[in-house]
Amino acid sequence: MIYVENKDLVIPGQVLADDEYYSGRGTFKENGKVCSSLMGLVSLRNKKIRVIPLKSKYVPKKGDVVIGKINDVRFSMWDVDINSPYSGILPAFEVFGREKKELNKVYDVGDVLFLRVVDVDEIKKAKLGLKGRGMGKFKGGIIVDIAPTKVPRLIGKKGSMINMIKDKTKCKIVVGQNGLVWVKGDGDMEQLTKNVIHLIEAEAHTSGLTNKIKNKLYLAIDGELPPEEVPEEEEEFVLEKPKLQNFKEELEQEEKEAEEKEAEESEDEKEDKPNIAEVIEEIKRKNKKDNTLSYGDNSNNSFILNNK
Repeated sequence: MIYVENKDLVIPGQVLADDEYYSGRGTFKENGKVCSSLMGLVSLRNKKIRVIPLKSKYVPKKGDVVIGKINDVRFSMWDVDINSPYSGILPAFEVFGREKKELNKVYDVGDVLFLRVVDVDEIKKAKLGLKGRGMGKFKGGIIVDIAPTKVPRLIGKKGSMINMIKDKTKCKIVVGQNGLVWVKGDGDMEQLTKNVIHLIEAEAHTSGLTNKIKNKLYLAIDGELPPEEVPEEEEEFVLEKPKLQNFKEELEQEEKEAEEKEAEESEDEKEDKPNIAEVIEEIKRKNKKDNTLSYGDNSNNSFILNNK
């Protein structure tokens, strides 16, 4: 038996379900009961139950994209604050290979960068790099800090939420998986975007959030709610049925033309074909003529021999 529903807010020690459910992250088992170990939102998947914390710190993972701030410049690396209890370093060779340059002339303390986690060691220290689209130093803009667990809700399904905000505010927005968001646009739009992001963070567990954010953006920018989307009539999308009679007429016409062509070719062949009887008569006449010539030649030859 389960005592909570998906996305319910729970507190540490609260009983969530009986032993028939599996204990996931953010929960523990005690006396055959699954209990919450922190304050957060319930997440149910099949028979597994877990609790997502409302507030949590970012734990770096290889392949993550993050936003970081340069804390210190050393001989061969930069120390980077990645909004985590764990430190981040950007080695010089990740930026310009074996070439030697003064690091502070490239990135200095206070610079904000978009980076990728290249590797994480056994103590969770993150090695960072800049290989990837859009990686590098941010210029201008503001940084908005939210709980890393709320990043997926900010992005939305297939980027629906973040793209809606970008399109309406005309701001450039980059979201790091460590909960830092870079926003750049007109001053008023930057502040509006910041407020909207914090609203999404606060109400990430509620339903109908996308429409709520959409309405807020339209009211703030246009002064009115967005128009209701009315589905277009289906008739406009129905294709006209093919006219079968036309196809039949075309087929009959093609057959007629084919028959006429075949008849013409047959007539031509007939005209070109020789008459067998005439050929035989021609051969007979030729043979008769040849025989006559042969006999005449023989008599003349005999006459000549006799005279000798």
